[in-house]
Amino acid sequence: MRHARAGGRRRAALIGGFAVVLAGAVGITATAFAGTTSLHDDFEDGNIAGWTKSGGSWSVVTDGSKALRQADTGSELARMFDGDSGWTDYTLQARVRPVDLSASGAAAGIAARAGGAHQFERLVLVAGGARLEEVRGSAVTLLGEAKLAVTGWHALRLDVVGTRVTGYVDGALVGDVAGRTLGKGRVGLQTVHASASFDDVYVSDPAAAPATPSPTGAATPTASAAATATTGPTATTGPTATAVTTGSTATAGPTAATTGPTAAAGGTGATPAAWPKPTSTVTLTATRKISGSFDGGDTEFVAGAALGDGGQSENQLPVFELAAGSTLSNVIIGVPGADGVHCLGTCTLRNVWWLDVGEDAATLKGTSAGQVMTVDGGGAMHAADKVFQHNGPGSFVIRNFQAVDIGKLYRSCGNCKKQFARHVEISGVTVTAPLKDLVGINPNLGDTAKVDHVTVIGSTAKTVICASFKGVTSGEPTLVSSVPNATCAATNITLN
Repeated sequence: MRHARAGGRRRAALIGGFAVVLAGAVGITATAFAGTTSLHDDFEDGNIAGWTKSGGSWSVVTDGSKALRQADTGSELARMFDGDSGWTDYTLQARVRPVDLSASGAAAGIAARAGGAHQFERLVLVAGGARLEEVRGSAVTLLGEAKLAVTGWHALRLDVVGTRVTGYVDGALVGDVAGRTLGKGRVGLQTVHASASFDDVYVSDPAAAPATPSPTGAATPTASAAATATTGPTATTGPTATAVTTGSTATAGPTAATTGPTAAAGGTGATPAAWPKPTSTVTLTATRKISGSFDGGDTEFVAGAALGDGGQSENQLPVFELAAGSTLSNVIIGVPGADGVHCLGTCTLRNVWWLDVGEDAATLKGTSAGQVMTVDGGGAMHAADKVFQHNGPGSFVIRNFQAVDIGKLYRSCGNCKKQFARHVEISGVTVTAPLKDLVGINPNLGDTAKVDHVTVIGSTAKTVICASFKGVTSGEPTLVSSVPNATCAATNITLN
């Protein structure tokens, strides 16, 4: 339960502020407002406790009054999330001042019903105007836009009630569209290749929302529902959302007919497998522990609130925990994905798919130098940082895998309190950019990497296949090399 804070941050207690209704035997809950203010933050205390960061460089600065600033214009999608994942109908308001919108596709604004780091309704300021959009992975559906002189502070308001999404800037309508299917989620502040300040964030029951401030500029709506606009590379290897142009219900989720680009998988020239379509969806209220073999039959498993929200917080729990010797097969991990899969020793993940990577997709723990974690087939989308994390000793094998929009595919822990020599072998992998580093290892600790037959689609001059760090047991590791070398061998690499 969150209580009121001094210094400008005020929250209503959850007890009495919400109506919680049991929705099924698997522990799913739906949360609705009961007419009280849920969140109000003006950052006057200099405190961002309660907010969860996903990308970007955030701090409280003085911008007239104290405000939250995202300063990294190089961040493709920087987000701060707060609130409850079960929130349904509410009004989100905030003041936003773009600092730098000069990059192509730059935007800054607010998000509602965030079911994960890449799924939400959002209202953003862009160069010359404002846009109301629905984001589902890499598919961005334009719900409305307005022309606007984007200078100084602007009052943004986003109403989500039932299937209707409505956005205003300075009191002028940007879009009002019914038939949307994102039903619940947290609130967020975000930038896309931009820097901006945020202040006076206020979430309430729609009926109790304060009046929208009077317009400070003439925002002229130019569309109420337009064709899909895509920010970032199109996800050609993962689940797709069918774009709608009329404001009707969007069809989203993995599509069995979607196949990835041809890659030399394991040297065979095979095409990556199609992303499976879920046969059913199960929400887990506690980590499912596996001993032996478990075949999910393409069931989609979603992390309940007790496991984590799919952000970058390091205290999230795994959806699955595999005992040594276990195998997890044909499983789809949905949104949110919390901390994915933990392996406590030798394990195999076969055809496991992550729709939106949370903290990490999978982590090898354990204590044996002889343990081996094998990932064979499957894929992952939208990892703000790492897909696979290697914390224990032993070896990690990744083959016939595909990934879209990730920071790193594999990282040997750079600052674990207890360090080991770790080894990774990667083959037959296709990654669709953005990609920061394919592999990150610590050669000073005895790490090695072998990378063979990897294709990167949408690569740039900044694409790194082998990143070598000086690993430590406290503090932060330091980068020592960004090219293949004796400890990170790379062969048959295709950069498209």
